[in-house]
Formats: sequence, C-alpha cells, structure tokens
Amino acid sequence: MYHYGISGSTILTNSSKLNELFTYDFVDHIEIGEFSDQTAFEKFKSLKDRHGFSFGLHSPLYRTGSKYDLLQYVNIEPEVAWSQFEEEINWMSKLGAKYVLVHFPYFKSKVEEQMMVKMESGLRRLQHLQLKYDILIVCEPKLGFNRSPANIELLHHFSVERWSKYDIKLCIDIGDYLLGAKGKALSYISKWKEHIKVVHLHHVACKDKKYFWLPIHPTQEEGQKYLKVQHVIKELAGMNGIYFILEHTPHFTPSKQFVQEGIAWLHSLLEKPNHR
Repeated sequence: MYHYGISGSTILTNSSKLNELFTYDFVDHIEIGEFSDQTAFEKFKSLKDRHGFSFGLHSPLYRTGSKYDLLQYVNIEPEVAWSQFEEEINWMSKLGAKYVLVHFPYFKSKVEEQMMVKMESGLRRLQHLQLKYDILIVCEPKLGFNRSPANIELLHHFSVERWSKYDIKLCIDIGDYLLGAKGKALSYISKWKEHIKVVHLHHVACKDKKYFWLPIHPTQEEGQKYLKVQHVIKELAGMNGIYFILEHTPHFTPSKQFVQEGIAWLHSLLEKPNHR
C-alpha cells in the first residue's frame, strides 16, 4: 500500500556515502537529485540496480541546475529552466524513474503579479511534458525567501477542480507546511489528499534563526521543542500508493539506529493506524 523511501538529502548526495541509502529496514525507494557530476549519478544507478530499489528524481539532477526558476527568475531564466527540466524528464523516463519531482509553484515572495495565472500556465506545460514522456510529474510547493508561505497559500487558494484537470500529483513537505501554514497545516494538507503522491518527512529544529530537518522519531513528539508530525502522518494513513520519504539532513549527525527507530515508528503508524 505504501512505499518507504529515503532522500539523498540525508547524505547531501555525497557520492562517497551513497551506500548508506540502501541499508535501512522497510526502505526500497530512493528519492535523489543534485549529484556532483555524471560519475556520481552512474554510481547511484549501479547501486540502485544491484539492490533492486526504485527511484525518483528530485530535480535538478546536478547541483549546477535550476531548483526554483520555472515561474520566476531566481537564479536563471525560466525558459532555460524549462529546457533543463524537459531534458531531465526525457532521461528519467528512459531510465524507469517512478516520478520526477519539481519545486512548483515557487515564487520568492508575494510580489509577483498574476501569480495564479502564471501557475496555471505552468501546469499546462507540466501536463504536456508528463504526457509527452509518459512519466509522473510531482509538484512540491516550497517556502519562499525568509520562510514566505506564499507558495503554500497560492496552492491552497487554487481550486482542487482546476488542478484535477491537469492530472499532476503533489508532494507535501510536512516541515514546510508546519512552518508556513502553522496551525492550519493539517486542513491545508487534507484539502489535497486525493492528489498527494509523495510526502517528505522530518521533524523541524530551529537554531540561530535557521531551521534544520531532523529525522522523524517518537521522542520528538514530546514537549514543545519540535514541531509535531504524528497527526499529519495519521491523517495520510490509509491512502494508497504514497511514497513516504525520509528527508532529514545530516547536520545534527543522527545515528543510524535513531533513524531506523523513526522508520519503525512510521511503519507502526501506517500499518496500524490506531497505534499510539
């Protein structure tokens, strides 16, 4: 019913640590991107094939690529970003990737005119690419500059009926939603339940005006130190075919045992929905 996956973010796509992604119980899917070069990507492909794992690309494929530019200039011109994205989709389709995930919609802040119109135009282009290359495209709305919730709000105010016309799936980053929508996060997420394909999982730690992704773990549901994720996971339990992706980063050097305990906890929440 579910797919348990881990993200290349957990090792910052360090080519010397790629083996670590294939060593966790329950996990048989990798979501990854931002490789240093083609040699690193070829190494990943070899490992993936050896272990029999499925994979999804979190665009961009290489660190030098565009991450945020499809709708608005952030680092490169949008048309250049679209060309890069189409090349990636074409290649991933040939390699059998389960999906290609892209940051969309993404605007830096609420200063862009006609955001809704540009978003729908982008959806039409994504639908065209999805049909052309016969591969699933998954859109992840992201926080903007200075934790701007503009993109999460933009998606929320877009109608489900209009989105449905394009048959594009969504990725919900629980951390971004908890930071951006705060107490409304669960209702914002629930609105899109029928369109969610990927869920990015992590707890959130704030330090020195920055925030970091920590591994999910039942102990971090206690007290007020971390934003809670269990209620969101339980809201999504029972939905078929979702990829639950561990997307913490290694900044606080979590142990493998700690990460594995978090995966076991996730498994208990999903496979036994009444478990507390």
